Amino acid sequence: MSGTAVPDRRAGRPSHGEPLLERAFRVLGAFAEDGKSLPLHTLAVRAGLPKSTTLRIATQLMGVGALERLDNGDFVVGLHLLEIASLAPRGHGLRAAALPFMEDLHQVTRQHILLAVRDGQEAVLVERLSARDAAAVKYRVGGRLPLTETGIGIALLAHAPEQVRDEALAGAADTRLLRRLMATVRREGVCAMTVPNPVRTGPATMLTVVAPILNRRGNALGALSLVAPDEGKTQVAAQVALRTASLAISRTVGL
Repeated sequence: MSGTAVPDRRAGRPSHGEPLLERAFRVLGAFAEDGKSLPLHTLAVRAGLPKSTTLRIATQLMGVGALERLDNGDFVVGLHLLEIASLAPRGHGLRAAALPFMEDLHQVTRQHILLAVRDGQEAVLVERLSARDAAAVKYRVGGRLPLTETGIGIALLAHAPEQVRDEALAGAADTRLLRRLMATVRREGVCAMTVPNPVRTGPATMLTVVAPILNRRGNALGALSLVAPDEGKTQVAAQVALRTASLAISRTVGL
């Protein structure tokens, strides 16, 4: 079981020799879109596998606690998978160090405070604190964000390896703006920007203030972000608060 062929999703069949582990992760990855419960047929379609194969793999995943099945037959992500995922050092360790400072920012701003790490050309949201009356935002904990289209992604990209930045710039819609924002992040350690709101029910634009969390070598461990409605209010206080928090988290991590 060592094949490396690319799955043929259009045919709904696994490629010949595709390892079972890869198919299992395709089943688990089907929940990444919204994290909700899924009936078998939807699970199979999203995973690009026949229903019989999907059911067999899902049953095995249930046996180890990675999936659970509801009374109506739908599947959900299991608690044991959450338990294992919480041990990821790049997410959980940074989250533990950042959470006290995020809680302070949350109490003061009463908006959204986000923490993310980079994974390839995407950012993974590892924590989000949100006030009840804050404007709705799209991204959930565990969700993936595009580096070039989100403030927190740009903060991570600014301190990413050169190859990662080059690949991102090659696919960016506005390379001049992206270069300018990354330069601001590297120069000042914080940046404020107005971005379109992907949630249609909320304000048309949102203000995001971002700051990278760096280790002693200047590499990005993660990034911190404040997301709030763009109401034309002063950004100076928010930038100072985010920059102060990111430096404090860096010292706490101590890498």
